Amino acid sequence: MNRIHQSKLVRHAITLVVLLFACVLTGAATLFAQVVAEPPAEQKAKTDAAKSDAAYIRVDQTDEGKPRALQTAIVRYVGKPDTPFAGRVVDLVGVVHIGQSEYYAELSKRLAKYDTVLYELVAPDGTRFRPEDLKNRQSILSSMQTGMKDMLGLEYQLEKIDYMSKNFRHADMSPEEFVEDLSRRGDSIWKMGARMMGAGLASQAASGGEAGMLMALFSDDRAMHLKQLMSRQMVDIDSVTAGLDDANGENTLIKGRNAKAFEVLREELEAGKKKIAVFYGAGHLPDMAERMEKDFQMKRTKTTWLDGWDLTRN
Repeated sequence: MNRIHQSKLVRHAITLVVLLFACVLTGAATLFAQVVAEPPAEQKAKTDAAKSDAAYIRVDQTDEGKPRALQTAIVRYVGKPDTPFAGRVVDLVGVVHIGQSEYYAELSKRLAKYDTVLYELVAPDGTRFRPEDLKNRQSILSSMQTGMKDMLGLEYQLEKIDYMSKNFRHADMSPEEFVEDLSRRGDSIWKMGARMMGAGLASQAASGGEAGMLMALFSDDRAMHLKQLMSRQMVDIDSVTAGLDDANGENTLIKGRNAKAFEVLREELEAGKKKIAVFYGAGHLPDMAERMEKDFQMKRTKTTWLDGWDLTRN
């Protein structure tokens, strides 16, 4: 099998895994019990506040306890004194891959201020993504994304962020590296997909079925209710990522790719860069945060929240 054909097959297989991952995000988001029986606002606010200190994606609420916005975090780490990277700044910039136009405009403005922005994309090393490349994407994933974007009244990250910016650097696995990492651990795309599907079905069963999703789909304010429904499931990262790990607690989709991104991060820091952004999906940040403290001896200093989805309108 020639290298080009192999690479295409790998990309299609990765697409399937991403689709299965999306099933955990959206198919399991059947929150009918929460829709019809919300806990008291005060109790819920306390629970959300307790979680927010360690969160990387959250639902911000109004004073009345109603959902206002799905937010993602920018978490700042600074090198501790007397360590190799003392005083250096690394921001973990979490992102959702479809969001409001204003959200990506704000991200773009912030990303322009870094020495280097390390970005995710399972593609050959050094890949630069242009918005016009989207026109050439013909896949189940791109069709699903288009449908989801239109249904929720949101925009693509890939269409709104300029990946040709001079300070952007690719920091992710190639398709070949992705498969090699799976093989090294005796895992496979299909095994990982099966684990994720099992976790998604278990979550669906626990939540009481499809009623919440159906109610949202047939609502007059469909986009708003779907966003509210999906956002509450997305903030539970433990449930979203359930089934990713193999028997040894490892996985390729998040931990393996994070390891590759942080190899590039170390290169940039050793080259003398003083302020770096790691621009990845919010689901990657819990593992990245551990790596920042353990492997880079950096300390978390502050968290900034950006509104990704407006949950008060269509």
